[in-house]
Amino acid sequence: MTQLNPYLSFNGKAEEAFNFYRSVFGGEFAGVMRWGDNPDACAQFPDLDKNSVMHIAMPIGDSMIMASDSPSGDIKEGNNFSVAIGPDSREEADRLFRGLSDGGNVTCPMQEMFWGGYFGSFTDKYGISWLINYATAGKDAASA
Repeated sequence: MTQLNPYLSFNGKAEEAFNFYRSVFGGEFAGVMRWGDNPDACAQFPDLDKNSVMHIAMPIGDSMIMASDSPSGDIKEGNNFSVAIGPDSREEADRLFRGLSDGGNVTCPMQEMFWGGYFGSFTDKYGISWLINYATAGKDAASA
């Protein structure tokens, strides 16, 4: 079953925000990746804080809330969220990507990623940011 999850973006406060959310909702993080874990991050973003959050996820009930710190630091309230989709198959990921990105702006075409996902991102023709990640390495699609 395809999952839809909110994906939040922060300017260096993702971990702080998620510690706050954890204090309210309880539970544990499903995973945390740092920008320093990404082998290409330093080349792409030379001024990047390597300890800032590339991805964090926390289950809340049957849903998952996820976030990252923006490597460019250009996040403003109102453009700091996306809808993340965890499809059941690579074919479904491609179908959703093609359909939803039609007429929009592709920021990352669907491709294999170092974390074991088949991932792509775009802003649709209505200005909504989407993240599609099919977990190819046996990970939960919502947490990868």
